[in-house]
Amino acid sequence: MSHASAEPEAPQVGVAEESPTARPLASAAQAQTYWLARFAILRLLGLIYFIAFVAFINQGIPLLGENGLLPVGSFLERVTQHFGSPWQAVLKLPTVFWLKHSDGFLLGVAWAGALLSLPVLLGLANAPMLAILWLLYLSIHHIGQLWYSFGWESQLCETGFLAIFLCPLWDPRPFPERPPPVAVLWLFRWLIFRIMLGAGLIKLRGDPCWRDLTCLYYHYETQPIPNPLSPLLHSLPRWFHQLGVLYNYLAELIAPFLLWAPRKIRHVAGLVLAGLQFFLILSGNLSFLNWLTLVPIVACFDDGFLSRFVPQGWWQKFSREHPQAVPAKSQRIAAAILTVGIAALSIEPVANLLSSNQMMNTSYEPFELVNSYGAFGSVGQVRYEIIFEGTSAGVPAENAEWRPYEFKCKPGNPDRRPCFLSPYHLRLDWLIWFAAMSSPEQAPWTVHFVWKLLHSDRGALSLLANDPFAKQPPRFVRAQLYRYQFAPLRAGAWWTRTYVGPWLPPLSSDDPRLRRFLVGYGWLSPDAVPE
Repeated sequence: MSHASAEPEAPQVGVAEESPTARPLASAAQAQTYWLARFAILRLLGLIYFIAFVAFINQGIPLLGENGLLPVGSFLERVTQHFGSPWQAVLKLPTVFWLKHSDGFLLGVAWAGALLSLPVLLGLANAPMLAILWLLYLSIHHIGQLWYSFGWESQLCETGFLAIFLCPLWDPRPFPERPPPVAVLWLFRWLIFRIMLGAGLIKLRGDPCWRDLTCLYYHYETQPIPNPLSPLLHSLPRWFHQLGVLYNYLAELIAPFLLWAPRKIRHVAGLVLAGLQFFLILSGNLSFLNWLTLVPIVACFDDGFLSRFVPQGWWQKFSREHPQAVPAKSQRIAAAILTVGIAALSIEPVANLLSSNQMMNTSYEPFELVNSYGAFGSVGQVRYEIIFEGTSAGVPAENAEWRPYEFKCKPGNPDRRPCFLSPYHLRLDWLIWFAAMSSPEQAPWTVHFVWKLLHSDRGALSLLANDPFAKQPPRFVRAQLYRYQFAPLRAGAWWTRTYVGPWLPPLSSDDPRLRRFLVGYGWLSPDAVPE
């Protein structure tokens, strides 16, 4: 007995019991591995890709098709003219749509992206699959014009490019034999560092309301597309909004620097960053921006942390089967080359961060591999909405019956509940929000939109929630400007509105001014304007 106590038996392979030191050793090893981080990053990225491609399937043709509001064909012609030759245009704006840009090809690319993103979402991903998804979405982004001018488009391209190097070359299994290169995880942290710090600095340098802690007094009401929780948040006490700005500073100006700290501090910083994104998801409809921003945040967490949220029996079995797995030599070489390339391409974005003339959401090279980011450098204090109305009356008098067009999610009818939309994105609704802060001359596509309504264009109407002229197109269409404010809670309505004035005068399809305007932008043939 004494001999047995002094010389314990060696542990047997497959024995379920663990020695007292087994778990600490396992935790130490898991602090250096990122199997679960890769798994979560790719699944979340697959979801975002799928939603992004489906949004194009539903909206791409009426927005960008042959008869869309901003047709791709004429855009590519202007790009070629600008750069002087087709080859230069291809180099400056890489996209598969230089090969063909028919409506069928546009939809084919989008369907290919949506179908390929499904296996990634379900757990099957390798480098070629991620590379194809990146190329397809980069192609859509580059021909998207105003509809794809948001910062999260280039952010998805940059995130998707990094994800190519996170996967093995061919093995598509959720947990392949090779772990992810740690260098690529560090590049994801570098991405989230730039995203958050850029957003924080643009606020400090931008609207004074960020510095005096008052921006959130207005943000929930004036953001692009509020959701049903936005009125409740807007009604909270001002101290809550001030604390919100302070938390925003914590997440965007302090936590990014802690991503390079020891692991426990890094985990806390990651939780702070993730907390801000989850709150933004709950407070409004910011497309897939916050969902996408969660992707590089996951790279802050190692297996020692993430394993707490998966079945322990399964994870312990997996850990025993992959005790000393290392990335393939070719993968390590690719990660090293990528790191050097990202470092070189980061010079301009870092200079932008340090500049007093910092720019938001800027790309520096055609493939958008390392970009500058930022959000809500300014916050509007008043919300304006454009309401498009049509009438069948022969004369567009004020006392005629004007019927409003309702959009799918943007505020219109004051009694209609705001919608939950994120991570999906309604691009027309967003651009109308921007248009309401400008004039028709600054948003000429809105005049083309009126032309579509005057002809009951099926594509344009598919972007709306209703068609008030189902039997016959309207004789006149106009646009009215209103100021919108949240109604008091439990008031029976969601909004109150005050009429500001006309935004576009009544227009008819035979109006020569309208026709000349459309001809000038290439949206109508010159033959359509009588001599």
